[in-house]
Amino acid sequence: MSVVDGAWWPCSRDAAAELPALVAAVDQRLGRTTLRVGVHRDAWRHIPDRFPARGRQVRVGWFLSTDPRVITLTFAAGEPVVLLIIPPDTAAGPAEATLNLTAQDTAGLTTGAILALACPTPGAASQAPGDGSSRWENEGGSVIGQEPQTPA
Repeated sequence: MSVVDGAWWPCSRDAAAELPALVAAVDQRLGRTTLRVGVHRDAWRHIPDRFPARGRQVRVGWFLSTDPRVITLTFAAGEPVVLLIIPPDTAAGPAEATLNLTAQDTAGLTTGAILALACPTPGAASQAPGDGSSRWENEGGSVIGQEPQTPA
């Protein structure tokens, strides 16, 4: 599980097409110079060894031991930046919720925690089987619609 600094919602899984625009945006926004990008090999297609960016070549490293849900940017100075990758086919609502959440203070939150907060899974009630069995307390009958009992 990775701790992330932000999120990125690429248009595709084509690294050669997506990485130059990401690096240009991050360099401009942070005022830093990205020297290297680290990606999970199986999460991307067409991973270049390097690509041009503002008068330099940015090296791309691919790994199998990293979290496939993140991308790491390494700079000339300072700590690396880890971005949560929002899958390109994600619907706009969940993607925007994830972007908004990571724009806030996510210090210490892992990728799994961010995704759970931004895109919560439906509660147990909505995942209940259609036969009504979820309405029954184990060995005690229905619990829906009953008032809590207080000891006498």
